[in-house]
Amino acid sequence: MSRPNRPFTLHVVAALIQEGHRVLLDRRHQGSLAGHWEFPGGKVEPGETGRQALRRELWEELGVEASVGDEVARSTDVSRDVEITLVLYEASLHGQPQAVDVEVIRWFHLDELDELPMPPADRPLVEVIRRRHAARKARAR
Repeated sequence: MSRPNRPFTLHVVAALIQEGHRVLLDRRHQGSLAGHWEFPGGKVEPGETGRQALRRELWEELGVEASVGDEVARSTDVSRDVEITLVLYEASLHGQPQAVDVEVIRWFHLDELDELPMPPADRPLVEVIRRRHAARKARAR
């Protein structure tokens, strides 16, 4: 009796960099999802924690040091033989970000996010961010 192949698990981290109603996204310039907008971040390397990986990825992609805070949300996407687990952390940047290893970076209003092509693992995080923003706004009243 053969066992079904289990998908390879890829651990990915991403940053929620937010200013008011706006979030910072980058657009992929290569790979199967080229042209898609995503939260800045990338793969966790062996021996790294999620926070360490995110600091490294933000330096590589945006050319800035970052402080990584609490986990905001996580999502999982299974396609073909890969299971992607994406963990979104709060992050703040120390300096002006630049598109170093991505096609372009841009600030988007929360209302614009539904119209963007995004990787399947990033898409569920949009609603979490909206609910979180609405809750903060309600507490501020």
